[in-house]
Parts: sequence; structure tokens; C-alpha cells
Amino acid sequence: MRFILCLIITLPSFLNAQQFYKQTDASQHWVDSVFNSLTQQQRIAQLMVVRESGIASGGTVFYNDKVEGLIHDYNIGSICLFQGGPVKQANFINYFQQMAQTPLMVCIDGETGLGMRMTDSVYKFPDQLTLGAVQDAAIVYEVGKAIGAQCKREGIQVNYAPVIDINNNPNNPIINFRSFGEDKYRVALFGTQIMRGIQETNVMACAKHFPGHGDVSVDSHLDLPIITKSLTALDSLELYPFKTLFNEGIGSVMIAHLSIPSIDNTPHLPTSLSKKNVTDLLRDSLNFQGISFTDALEMQGVAKYFPQGDAAVQSLVAGNDMLCLPGDVPMAIQKIQTAIANNILDSNDINNRVKKVLLAKYNLGLNNIGYINTNNLYEDLNKDVSTLRRKVAQNAITLLRLKDTALFPLKAGKKIAYVGIGISDTNTLATFLKIEGNADVYMMDYSDDASIGDSIFKHIDSNYDAVIIGVHHFNKYPAKNFGLTLSALDLIKNLQSSTHALTMVFGNPYVLKNFCDADNLIECYEDDPIFEEAAFNWLNGDFTAAGKLPVTVCDAFHYGDGITDIGLQKLQEAKPIEVGLDSAKLSIIDSLADDAIAQHATPSCVVLVAKDNKIVFNKAYGNITYNSNEPATTQTVYDLASVTKISATTLAIMKLYEEGKLDLHKTLGDYLPWVRGTNKSNLILQDVLLHQAGLVAFIPFYKEIIDAKGDPKPRYFQSYPDSDFSVHVAANMYIRNDYVDTMFSRILQSKLELPKKYIYSDNDYIFLGKIVEQITGSTLDKFVADSFYKPMHLYNTTFKPNEHIPINNIAPTEDEKQFREQLLRGYVHDPGSAMFGGVAGHAGLFSNVHDLAILYSMLLNGGVWNGERYLKKETIDYFTQYHSNFSRRGFGFDKPEKDNATRSEPYPCLSASSQTFGHTGFTGIGVWVDPKYNLIFIFLSNRVNPNGGDDTKLSSLNVRGKMMEAVYQSMYNK
Repeated sequence: MRFILCLIITLPSFLNAQQFYKQTDASQHWVDSVFNSLTQQQRIAQLMVVRESGIASGGTVFYNDKVEGLIHDYNIGSICLFQGGPVKQANFINYFQQMAQTPLMVCIDGETGLGMRMTDSVYKFPDQLTLGAVQDAAIVYEVGKAIGAQCKREGIQVNYAPVIDINNNPNNPIINFRSFGEDKYRVALFGTQIMRGIQETNVMACAKHFPGHGDVSVDSHLDLPIITKSLTALDSLELYPFKTLFNEGIGSVMIAHLSIPSIDNTPHLPTSLSKKNVTDLLRDSLNFQGISFTDALEMQGVAKYFPQGDAAVQSLVAGNDMLCLPGDVPMAIQKIQTAIANNILDSNDINNRVKKVLLAKYNLGLNNIGYINTNNLYEDLNKDVSTLRRKVAQNAITLLRLKDTALFPLKAGKKIAYVGIGISDTNTLATFLKIEGNADVYMMDYSDDASIGDSIFKHIDSNYDAVIIGVHHFNKYPAKNFGLTLSALDLIKNLQSSTHALTMVFGNPYVLKNFCDADNLIECYEDDPIFEEAAFNWLNGDFTAAGKLPVTVCDAFHYGDGITDIGLQKLQEAKPIEVGLDSAKLSIIDSLADDAIAQHATPSCVVLVAKDNKIVFNKAYGNITYNSNEPATTQTVYDLASVTKISATTLAIMKLYEEGKLDLHKTLGDYLPWVRGTNKSNLILQDVLLHQAGLVAFIPFYKEIIDAKGDPKPRYFQSYPDSDFSVHVAANMYIRNDYVDTMFSRILQSKLELPKKYIYSDNDYIFLGKIVEQITGSTLDKFVADSFYKPMHLYNTTFKPNEHIPINNIAPTEDEKQFREQLLRGYVHDPGSAMFGGVAGHAGLFSNVHDLAILYSMLLNGGVWNGERYLKKETIDYFTQYHSNFSRRGFGFDKPEKDNATRSEPYPCLSASSQTFGHTGFTGIGVWVDPKYNLIFIFLSNRVNPNGGDDTKLSSLNVRGKMMEAVYQSMYNK
């Protein structure tokens, strides 16, 4: 087994990650004093999680008498909340905590927040499969943060979430819609974002169900599912999200009840009770040392083969810490004591687990228990739910097919019918369509027979311009085809084939397998007034569908499918000849790219050429690293380095300038109070934009906080975030918050050269980024996203892409040997920007060629895109002109050398007109726009992989310049 497990990639030390296991003198004193006060029975009981409520006879039942007895008699360690209203639950928690000798760790199984359990008065957040359709993971983080806030308000310390099982079996009867989907990278990213949100409120998250419950067809509540995959297959898929979240610092993990012979072939032994799974795989190979919870020991997946008490003993033998719902607690404690006496369990090992649990309790704040105030509790728990459900709904709705474009948006004057399948009363969507669209409403419940469907079809057939079919109230799990009846399906198919019908599905996307032939189809994911209102707003043309399928449902609709540009202006693709370019001459780009990769100038690159608002060349070359089989694609996201200066900061400056909020003739001191009184105060913004204010080129901030070997000095960094260390520099690396002030101090203290001399400087743009923030009251990344990227639907243009985009879509940069000492992927390459948290005026933006082509087409089109004006044409013309007698610069933008005609090395290439503007980036980037020829040239690469900036072959070979010149040489009528 040990030999096989070496196949699995080990992770950094557990100590790199955990906020809940931080050891201080105070925590150690508390743990020791509590531990020493406990009897052996009580120590064992600290490892028990007892059910506090549930459902019996169709209603909620509280086990308060039982829990009270177990607290009194055994000093149990934890309770788990299930059903019951929040006020009553809070009162019980207050009572139990008051009577407990040792503070209780209060847990909940709240994957969609407290509303998953407290259904009488708390609304739930969207299911994880719904979240999986959203393209921006930052929204998922917001949901996680709100769930954490709910838990904190209710006095809960641990939430058994997120589910990070990969649902690669559409017939899964237990995970299914509880998963983020079938893609391991998206599951890992979204799971990380839920975890981050929860744990930033100091509530412990729990990754489940280890080692992966997504590929089963048996419910482990009823029996023991068997997974026959090899360990190598598990490692490449199911284990990937767990390894990611372990590395990101999740506090706990829940072990599934599964039979996986490749891990442990002992008959009928669940993974939750297997030492080979919990100790050998989880602890030793994956190096996770946080708390492991068993899944509920009352489930038949374990109870069928291990009677009460025996399962508890075997769980601890396996290496688990906490036993969820062990059933007969006194019997379990007695059998564990017997196992210790018989040397089946080691008392020192058990004591260490108890101390681990106590340490977590201390760091969760249980050393100082607060009283839960029930005033306004309902309001507090619900305050974020509706807003976030609306946000998710608008971002998740997925348009899959629209052959009849007259159906969207619905136009006034159309004769509309709404057919509600699965309903017997008018719902929100029907009401909106009836009031706003004067629609006739028809309804067919699943209890109705075929005659009802026949009658509806006869009324509708050919009598309406648009027929909206809403499929509602089907089951969430796949058994019996989600509860859809044949008569309902017959009506839907008849309407789809004979009318102008648009089918809208409100629920589990796997049900779409029934509608793969539909000409017009949209998936809406959930069925409540908020999602129905969002669906109506989409029908009305209020927003563009942005979601993509989180799972494959049939041959027609695969993971990642979704039409996101209906109604939007597009850059059409065209053949080069259509815009006056010679495709044979353009093909020189292929050989230049291949040669650059062969000579290790860059492992990958993507090149796009657009002319006359049409893309005529768009190709990716190479793999994302030299030793990788992952090919670069035209969708690959790259670190733009200094192209951030024009794609974010300068755009923001232009917007503020034309709004009259910023005067280029004013000084840094006019806008930044903390600059006043220094020799930087009187620097004029025009000069700063032109890199001629006299600021030094670059300050290597990181060199002050690394030692002689290049290792980061411990007093400045921490491997997990807290109130003092929240600036995220790289994976498992957070810098002290106050060091940002030190960096600004270094800039203010830096040497100032004589003005009116061109010194290309990052510091110029660090200042400009802070001016944007000072004027707007917003962070730079949020301001440019809200002003440009989001309204332009640039989903892959962002700072801190590791918080928004799956990691497999991002090209890595340097494998940094000093300072961060890791391969940088999804974290900004520039060390200064990294120390500012990945957002700075000079570097930090990431994008792909498609988004950049749209962004710069907007500038080329005089500031207009998709009918919206983002900037005035005169502003663009002004900023992109030459403005210096000392350099080739415009305001913010780089431009061609003024003497290109006679230079031995023209820049950016010989034939670029004097109207051209753009920029290059240190990571191997080039973006250029030539208004004279209505031309855009974009070159993205990760030439700093793996060794950083020392390899200058991309520049010495002049790859970017030669490719750009090839475009000009391909013009027939230049």
C-alpha cells in the first residue's frame, strides 16, 4: 500500500495552512488546563458529535433531553444541528453551552447555509450545482462569506461544507446537485471560494466526502457504495479538489462511507473505518493533519456491517478524530475504553486527538463563549440571502439553444402563451408574463392525465407567436426520471415541434436529457420567485445569459456549453482576404511562433489579429510549460504585466479625466494626502503618465524581507490569513498588513531624478492606481471591473484570477526560487504587485486575447461597444497622441519610435503608423492598435516560465516585432 501511495503528490506541511490549530502560550495553557480536568471517559466523549435535532413522524423533533444527559454524564464534545427554527436552536445552544463543563463545538450540515436545515424561517442559498454554472468564482466566495456569517450569528463553529465531490455520474442518488459539477478544476476553485468565505468569519469549513463520493449509484445512507477505480485514476480526478483545499488551509474533512478496493480491499470495510484510507492516504500521503470527521455512523453504509460501538472503535483505529452521530454514546465510550485497555487503541494517540480538538475549540473562540442574542435573529440570518440568490440567478441562467431568434427578447404586441408544467397554481413567471406580456396561461400538473395535455395543445396549436414552456417542480434527484410523467413530456414535445416554443427548465440540469432536441432551450436551475423573476427579466432582454453548464447532460449539451453573446456586439471571424490581408504572408506568424518555442524563448503564446472589427487570425502555440502536455488555447489567460498600465489604470484615469474628476495639470499631492510634505508631492500628473516625473524605475521591495538564502523572513509572512496577515502574496503566503505602508514609505523616500527625463517607472503607476482609488473610493480592480470589464462581458479579464477563474485556464509564469519559492499560477508575477495583494496600478491584470480584442476594439471604435459609450472619442485621441519631447510616449500609452524609418531596430515594428498606441509587458506581452489601418495586434506569452526574466530570447529574437510587421506586410493596399 505504501508503494502505491507514493503515486500521489504530497502537499506542503499541514502547518503551512491552519488558522484553527495555531499554537500560542495562551492556547496551550487553555488546552492543557481543560485536558487535565477531564476523566478518560470525558476525553473520549470530546470526540463525539451528537445529533441535536431531526425529523420524526413528518415533523421536527429535538433531542434536548438526550443531549442534556450526555453533556451532564459524559461531557460530550460536540452537537450537530439539523431541523428546527433558529430562535429555538439558539436558545438550546445557549442552554447547552451554559451547562457544559467543556465548551461544545456546535456543527451544522449547512451546504446551502442555515436555510438547508432551518427551513421554517431561513431561506437557503442556491445549490452548489447552480453555483457551478456561474462563471465568476468571486460570486461563490460571497455566498461562502454569507454562510459563514449566518453560522457565526447562530453560534455555530463548524459547517460541514463545501461538498467537493466531482459529480461524474449523472445517476448519483446522493451527491448530484450538491456538487459544483463534473470538472475537477471548477470544483476545486469553487470549493476553495466557499471555504475562504466561511473561514474568514472564523467558522471552520469541512471538505467532504473524502476520498470522493461523486461516482456512485448507491446512496450510502442505505448501503455501502463500491467504487472500482484505480488509485491513479482517483488521484487524477476525485482527489484533486481535496488536495487543493488541503493546500489552501481548510480546517477539517469528512470521510465518506465507501468501498474502494484500490485503497483497501477488506470486504465491507468503509473508507471511513479504513486505516489505509484515513491514516495512510489522508494523513501520511496527503499530509492532512486537521480534524477528520466521520460521516454519520448511523448511516447504513457503515451500520450495516458494524454494529453500534464497533464502528466508533474502528473509526478511531482508522485515524479519525471526531465521530459523527455515533448512536449509543455510552456504549461507544465503553467499547473505546476496552479497546484502549486491550491495546487496540493507543491512549497517547487518543489524548493527542483530544488536544487537537481542544486547540481547535480555542481558536474558534470557545475559550470565551458568547451569548446568542435572539433579537432580530430571523432578519440577520436572511439579510444576504435574497440579494445573493438574485445575483446567482442572473449569472447562472444558461442559454443552450436559440434557433428562433424572434423569441428573444419578447417583443410587445406578440401573442404569448405560457404553459406551466408541474404547477396547478399561477407562479411568479406566469404572473409576470400575464401582467407584462398579456400572456394566456395554461397549467398541467404531474398528476394530470394525458387528456389535459391534449386539451392544452389543441388550444395553443398555431394560435400564438410565442409559447413559453416552464418545466417546474420536478424532483431534484434522478430516480424515475426526476418524477416527470409521460403525459407531461408528450405535451412538451408536441409544443416544441409544432409551435414557436421556448423551453425553460427550473431545476436540476440533468433533467435536460429529456429536451436535447429542443430548438430553443434555457436552463434556470432553481424554482422559486427569485429565479423565475430572473428568467422573466432575461426574456424581457434585461440582461444577457452568462451561465454555462456545470455538467454534461447528453451528446448535444456538454460541460461548459452556454451561449453568452446573444444580443451582444461580436468581433466576427473572417478570412484574411475579406479585409485585404494575404493569408500566405500572415502564415509567417506560424513559423515565428514555432521557432520561438523551439529556442525556448517562451513555452507558449497566443496571437490575435483583428482588422475592421473582424478577427482574421487567432492561434495558440505550444504547451503552457516546457514539461507539460497542457496545450495553450486561444482562451488561455495570461499575466499581462505592464499591459495592466493601459488596460486598467490608464482607462480609469481617462474616465475620471473626462468626467472632470481629475486634472492632468495637478500634482500627486493634490490627490494623495499622504504624499504631501515629501519631494513627490509636486510631481505633475502629466509627467507621471509620461514617465518623466523623475521617479526611479523599480524598487525591489521583496529584498528587504528575504534572508541571504532568498527565503521569506518569518516575521513578515504567515501561511494563513487573519486580521493581521490578510494580504495574499501567493499560495499559502500572506504578508503582514502594515507592510504596505512600508512599501509606500520606500517610494516616498526613493531618489528623485531631474524631471523632463524619460525613466520608465512602475512607481509612476503605483501612484496613479492610488489616485484612482482616492477619487473613486473604490479599489482599482473593482472600479475598472464595474466601469469596463463587467458591462463589456469580459469574463476573463481580472486581477487576482485565482479567485475568479479555474486554474487550468491560466498560464503559469515563473517557478520562483527566491521570495515566494513556488510556481506562480494565478498569482501575479510582479513581486511588488504581489506584495500589494495582486492589485496595483503597474501590474496584476490577467486576460486572454478575446477579451483584449474587445477592450481595444472599444478604443478603436471611439469608445463605443455594443451600443454603449465607455469613453469619448476625443479623450481616446488625446491620450493616445504623442505628448513628450523626450520620449515616444502618449499619456499612459506607448507608441512607435518617432524615427522608426531610420532606426536599425524600429519599435514596435517598421510599418506601424504614428497613430499606433499600445504597450508591452515583462511576461512576454504585446498589445497594439493602429487606427490608420483599423488594426489590432495582440501577442500573449508566458516567456518568464520557468526561470523568470533572465531569458531574454523573446526580445533578442524580436518575435513580437517580426510578427507585427508580418501583419503589415500581408496588407494588399497598405
